[in-house]
Amino acid sequence: MASAMATAAPIVDRWTMPGRDAMVFEFGSQEQWPPEPGRPFRREDLEHSPDDGRRYEIVDGTLIVSAAPSRLHQRAVGNLFVLLRAGCPPEYEVLFAPFAVALGDDTELQPDILVGRRDDFTDRELPVAPLLAVEVLSPSTRIIDVNVKRERFRRARTPSFWIFDPSARPAEARLTVWELGKTKRYRQVATVTGDEAYTATQPFSVTVVPADLVR
Repeated sequence: MASAMATAAPIVDRWTMPGRDAMVFEFGSQEQWPPEPGRPFRREDLEHSPDDGRRYEIVDGTLIVSAAPSRLHQRAVGNLFVLLRAGCPPEYEVLFAPFAVALGDDTELQPDILVGRRDDFTDRELPVAPLLAVEVLSPSTRIIDVNVKRERFRRARTPSFWIFDPSARPAEARLTVWELGKTKRYRQVATVTGDEAYTATQPFSVTVVPADLVR
């Protein structure tokens, strides 16, 4: 990571990340990006982010940089997208990353898969909370996906949040599901592994078998 981001100059590293392929910067960046070093990032700064194959997101002014995903990750994303797309009602739309979810001037996320109301989308972004956000874990993004992103989607009142943990061994693939409760906090409603099936009711009915997503 050091050589790949040699021009970066982070001032504060808020979270310690496992692995070398993800970085979280509170302030600072590459030279001339953002134009005012020492301030929190804003969504407009992403228009000038490097075109280097990495994913650039902002959570509450903090920049999150993730490496290009693995083949296993993309297989899981593709299979889950096809499954959700097949069961999606006409008033909803299923999209996969990169596509921006704008949750404020200082927050732009790109979940691996999202479901939203068709009428809520613009050509460039979803300017409201999605009905469902899904993150497929990578070793270098696990902490951010499970903690930081989940909490930010909760605050945005996203009704459903899924984490899929892929594995080269289908029997070990795992799906964990949270739904927003009456107290506006996420409650874990399901965890299924391998050939166990989970039938979702939000945002629409669909049955997911974790092992099938990595085969």
